[in-house]
Amino acid sequence: MRLLALLHRWAGGIVGLLLAVIGLSGTVLVWEESWIGLPGADDPLTADPAAIGAAVATAVAEDPALSRITFADDRLGLHQAIYADGGGAYLTQGGVIVDRWDSMWGRPELWLFDLHHYLFMGETGKYATGALGLLLLAFSVTGLILWWRTRRSFEFRLWPARFTKGAIIRQHRDIGAVASPVLILAALTGTFMVFPALSDALLTPWAEPSEASATPPKGAGPVDSATDWPAIMINAQAAFPDALPRRLMLPREAGAPLALRMKQAFEWTPNGRTYVYLDPVTADVLGTQDPAKSDAASRIGEKYYPIHAGKVGGMAWRLVLTFSGLALVMLGTLATWSFWFGSKRTKARRRSPVPAIADPAE
Repeated sequence: MRLLALLHRWAGGIVGLLLAVIGLSGTVLVWEESWIGLPGADDPLTADPAAIGAAVATAVAEDPALSRITFADDRLGLHQAIYADGGGAYLTQGGVIVDRWDSMWGRPELWLFDLHHYLFMGETGKYATGALGLLLLAFSVTGLILWWRTRRSFEFRLWPARFTKGAIIRQHRDIGAVASPVLILAALTGTFMVFPALSDALLTPWAEPSEASATPPKGAGPVDSATDWPAIMINAQAAFPDALPRRLMLPREAGAPLALRMKQAFEWTPNGRTYVYLDPVTADVLGTQDPAKSDAASRIGEKYYPIHAGKVGGMAWRLVLTFSGLALVMLGTLATWSFWFGSKRTKARRRSPVPAIADPAE
C-alpha cells in the first residue's frame, strides 16, 4: 500500500497541472453553446433543406475552399463553416455571416477545443491526452483504494480547511472519492476515442459484420459554382426523411462524393453517424450508411463522445460534468503544489529552532 501511495503521489505531482488544464478546458467546452454570444445563436431551429442549401452556397461564395459546414441545431442556432486554410465563419440560418476568422485563434471555442484534445501539438498531442486519460483512470482507481482505509474520517469540503499539506491531502482524498465515478467515466470515454483499438478489443464480444454499405463510387465531377446546393440538401433529406442534417463535408479529391452526416432520433452523437453520399454535379444520392443496421459494439462506441462532452443528459449531466471537471482542476493543481512546495515548507518548519524564552531578570 505504501508503494501504491508513493506512485500515486509522484505521478500526480508530475502531471497534475496537465490534468488540471484538461479539466478546466473541458468544463468550459461543456457550456460552449451558452457563451458564444453571437447574433442568431439563440434562434430556434428551422431545418428546411432548401434554406440550409442556400446557407451552404453563401459559405462557398465567401471562400470556395470550404472544408465542412456544421449546421445549426437546438443548442446553437448558427451554422459553422470551416475552410481549408484554418479560417471559418458563423452564419445565421438565413445565410447571413455574423462572424469571420482567419485561424483557430480567432474564436475561443476553437483554440479551447484544440487545447483539450491536442494540447496545441497536433497528432502528437492527441496521443498525449490519451495517455493522460489512462493516467486519470489509474489515479481515480488507486485514489479510491487509498481512500478506503480512511473512509471513516470522510468530510466533504470544496476547499481545504487550511492551506497546509495535511489539510490539502485530506481535502484531496475526500473530494477525489466523490468525483472519482464521473472522472473514471470521462477518462474511459476520452481514452477510447483517442485509442479506438482499446475499445474494439473490449467490445469484441458484441462486434458483428457491418451491414452498412461500402463507400460509394466517385461522383461525376468536382464542386464548382454550378453546384446546386439546395437540390443536394433536398435529395439528401429524401434519403432519411426523419433525420436532421448535421455536417456537410466537401471532397478533398476531384471527383470524390460529398458526404453529409445526419442524425436520426435514436442516435446520441450530436452530429450523427448516418451518412449520405452525393454527387456534387448531379446532386444524386450515390449511397448511404445507416447506423440502425450496425452492431452492438458500434452502438456502444457511438455514445462515447456525447457522454464525455455533455451532449446528452440535459442540464443535470452538464452540471455533474462541471463539478467533476472543476474537481479535477483542484485535485491536479493542489496535488502539484503540495508535492513540489508543501513538503519544503513543512520540513522548514520542522527544522527551525525553538526560540529561547527571555529571562525576566535581564
